[in-house]
Amino acid sequence: MIRRLPAIAAVLLVLTQIAYPLASGTGRNVVTATVVVLSVLTALAHAAVTRGPRYAAGFALIVSGLGLAAEIVGTATGFPFGCYHYAHGPLGPELAGVPLLVPLAWTGGLYPVWVVAARLYPRARLRIPMAALGAVGWDLFLDPQMVAAGQWNWCSASPGLPGTVVPYTNYLGWFAVALLMAALLQLLDRAAARPAAAPAVPVAVFLWTWLGSTLAHAVFLGLPASAVYGFLGLGVLGFPLLRSLARDRRPRDNPLAALRWRG
Repeated sequence: MIRRLPAIAAVLLVLTQIAYPLASGTGRNVVTATVVVLSVLTALAHAAVTRGPRYAAGFALIVSGLGLAAEIVGTATGFPFGCYHYAHGPLGPELAGVPLLVPLAWTGGLYPVWVVAARLYPRARLRIPMAALGAVGWDLFLDPQMVAAGQWNWCSASPGLPGTVVPYTNYLGWFAVALLMAALLQLLDRAAARPAAAPAVPVAVFLWTWLGSTLAHAVFLGLPASAVYGFLGLGVLGFPLLRSLARDRRPRDNPLAALRWRG
C-alpha cells in the first residue's frame, strides 16, 4: 500500500486539478490548497518510496526552505523577483506575509521537473541549468493563473511578456533561485543511499502539468498568452522527454521486430 501511495496521490492530484476551472470563489481557494497539498504528497511519497525518507526530507528542506526564504525576501524588498504582494487570507496561514502553501508549492512543482531533468541529463553541468529552466517554464503557467485568481498582485514597473502582467524580472528571479536549489539537490542526490529509480509517477505528473496546463489555460481559463509561453517554456524539458520516451518504446532485442517498427 505504501508503494502505491505516490500513484494514488498523483491520480487524486489530476482529478483535483480538473476541478479547478469548474470552481469559483472560496471553492477555488480550497481547490488551490488541495492541489498544493496533493502535489507535495505525490512528490515526497515518491521520493521516500524510491530513495528513502531522508532523501525526501532533504528535498523538502532544500526546496521549501529556500523557497520560503526567497519569498520572504522578495515580498519585503522586491528582490529577486520584482515588487509583488500576496492577498491575505485566500491561501491560509502566513509567515512574514508569505502563505505557507507557497514554499510547499515550490516542492510539489519542482520535484517532477528535477526527476525529468535527471532522466534526460545525467551530467550535473546540464541537469542543474535545465532543471532551473524547467522551473521557469512551470512558473510561466503558474504565475499568470494565480494573478488572474487574485492570489497575488504585481507592483513592479518592469515590463512583462506580451499579454501578461508578470514582469520579466520574476522569471530571472525564478531561474536564479531554482539554479541554487538544483545545485543543492545535486549534492543531495550524490549523498543519497539509494540511486534514482522508478520515475513513472513524476514523469506522468510532469507531462500532465505541461500538456494539461496548456489546454486549461487556452480553453478553460481564458489565458491564451500563458498557454503559449508555458507550453514552450516547459517544453524545454517536455519535447526531449517525449523523444526519449519514444526511443524507449522502440524494440531493440528482436531485429525483425525493429524492422517492422521502422517499416
